[in-house]
Amino acid sequence: MSESFPRLSARTRRFTLGVPRGFTISPDGGRVVFLRTKSGTDPVTCLWELDTETHVERLVVDPRTLHADEEDLPPEERARRERSREAAGGVVAYATDAAVRQACFALSGGLYVVELASGQTRALSTPGRVIDPRLSPDGRHVAYVCDGALRVQALDTGHDRALARPESETVTYGLAEFIAAEEMDRMRGYWWAPSGDALLVERADDAPVHLWHIADPANPDRPPVAQRYPAAGTPNALTELFVLGLDGSRVPVPFDEEYLVTATWDSHALSIVTLTRDQRTMRLFSVDPATGATSLVREDTDPAWVDIVGGVPAHLDDGSLVWVAGSEGGHRLIVGDRAVTPPTLQVRAVLDVDHDSVLFSASGDPTEIHLWTWDGHSLLPVSTRSGVFSGRMSGGVGVLTEQSLDDEGVSTTVVRRDGMAVPIPSFAERPGLDLRVSLGRSGRRELATAVVLPTWYEPGSGKLPVLMDPYGGPHAQRVLNRRGAFLESQWFAEQGFAVIVADGRGTPGRGTEWERAVLGDLATPALEDQIDALHGVAEQYPDDLDLTRVAIRGWSFGGYLAALAVLRRPDVFHAAVAGAPVTDWRLYDTCYTERYLGDPEAQPEVYEKSSLFADAAKLERPLLLIHGLADDNVVAAHTLRLSSALLAAGRQHSVLPLSGVTHMTPQEVVAENLLLLQVDFLKKSLGDAVSPGSAVSPGDAVSPGDAVSPGDVSPGGGPAV
Repeated sequence: MSESFPRLSARTRRFTLGVPRGFTISPDGGRVVFLRTKSGTDPVTCLWELDTETHVERLVVDPRTLHADEEDLPPEERARRERSREAAGGVVAYATDAAVRQACFALSGGLYVVELASGQTRALSTPGRVIDPRLSPDGRHVAYVCDGALRVQALDTGHDRALARPESETVTYGLAEFIAAEEMDRMRGYWWAPSGDALLVERADDAPVHLWHIADPANPDRPPVAQRYPAAGTPNALTELFVLGLDGSRVPVPFDEEYLVTATWDSHALSIVTLTRDQRTMRLFSVDPATGATSLVREDTDPAWVDIVGGVPAHLDDGSLVWVAGSEGGHRLIVGDRAVTPPTLQVRAVLDVDHDSVLFSASGDPTEIHLWTWDGHSLLPVSTRSGVFSGRMSGGVGVLTEQSLDDEGVSTTVVRRDGMAVPIPSFAERPGLDLRVSLGRSGRRELATAVVLPTWYEPGSGKLPVLMDPYGGPHAQRVLNRRGAFLESQWFAEQGFAVIVADGRGTPGRGTEWERAVLGDLATPALEDQIDALHGVAEQYPDDLDLTRVAIRGWSFGGYLAALAVLRRPDVFHAAVAGAPVTDWRLYDTCYTERYLGDPEAQPEVYEKSSLFADAAKLERPLLLIHGLADDNVVAAHTLRLSSALLAAGRQHSVLPLSGVTHMTPQEVVAENLLLLQVDFLKKSLGDAVSPGSAVSPGDAVSPGDAVSPGDVSPGGGPAV
């Protein structure tokens, strides 16, 4: 018997195992180093190398041969993986020298360096467990973080020393603080000088950050885990920068802004990017590494917020600055002092700068992400087919990744200087689902929308219950031209639902005005747009959708939106599954929340408008709340406080607590059974959904206030189905 989709999706980490990723191209373009597991169900990531001339692919590092226990990870590394949403194990990150002759990596807290040509791997002796090792550009030293200290080891002699030690237990050197990692996509806290004789290092002090405790009620013998969490309106970590020389010198680099967005150190400049607490002013400084003096290069302001864009700052060979900024309603590529892209092309990220060429991703249609280059004179499209693309570029050689609705999985191709394409195979498992997805626009705002129908359904044969399946929050998308975006939605459709996925205001790819429509109100625009999409699709499919049976499900912001929907619009939504929902924005982090809602002390009414607690007494529909009790991003207090408010209002609801589960729900049994439980809940709430070959009938709807039991929870946290 073939494996069920829920089980296979869980085992394959949503079909990400076996997919090549983490590419590094050698400066001459002759080799491509990358990460990949050996199969679509193997969670252990290996390091590989492809010779672009011979097309020969070689396994460089297999963690199993190093006898490292992957589960023995330092707490800081577990936190880093949670922030980066890393679901696999093994060599999940690596760094090379400038020539890409050596690579270093951490494995189970140990430090390793490998000669890429020979594959010879050696373990280095360290005084403790290692976080985020990085080779110097000249390949002579490796830096790493250990017990909060930034250390450097000479590879020829093995001499190991701390360049900076934490002055207290709340201080770390060389690690990104929580906000940088969770909300700014900055996963590192130090940068090597091109000469290899110094480093720019972040010092982060969490002492001002309020102390929270993440308890494990299923194991009362274990003490709660203490965590510094910067909730909206409360203090952030204090961040400072120092240039630390291998000669023992220490030069402070002062800056006044609240946030350090990123830093780069290339042959042209040591650069830092900072952001004010209100996120309306972003500044780019050049730094004199000898004195720490900073010079303002540019300042970007916006009355709402300034967007953080990946890959910048960077420089062309002639020193011209590469930047991305909002202009004329679009996110535009800036080279030197001029915008080189039109405002209608929304730049997503700068992916690489190769001498005088810039590789970047951008969208015309928000459902597609394409690759472009700027060669100093003109814009050239790299990807021409419909889909979602990403890539790298170095030495005139490119790595192109492609996803689309027409093809399964991720396709990876190396494009040589002579134009020859060399594939890097994916070992990912096939989902075993045929997709029936239609992308289009719906509603009066022409929302990007996907309609997912059962493959067995005959149009006009009867009306299907509807399942809205959004994320719906700012700075993230669900509606993209790639199959992987709709696998779970298709599986839900196969259970007898018409599934609608819609991206409303706030989502990227449609310009700054569209994104900023959520300023001061995370609730109203998001909910209005889901209703708009629902009615728009119903007009397009008048004989296929049953608007008397509409459910909504989501996770994180999608969970918030699902709970919001049944609380505020029970006339439209008849049941909801809210996974890890934010319920009170005062309990979420500073950077994300204040970007949209401002300071809760200065604008309490804005927070009240977006909170769910005042709506608790309005609940008339079945609501299932799901939350991992070990979630350190959206803490379980969100669900527990909403449940208390619902109970105080006398409103029946269901809560499914998941012991030991984080925001990612990586455990196989949990991930599998959560899908099955949601279907069971939705069928009980709406009346049985239609199955293949059956007649479509409304079924017995659950009346408002009826209790719906999702099933028991086993002691280990996995729902028993």
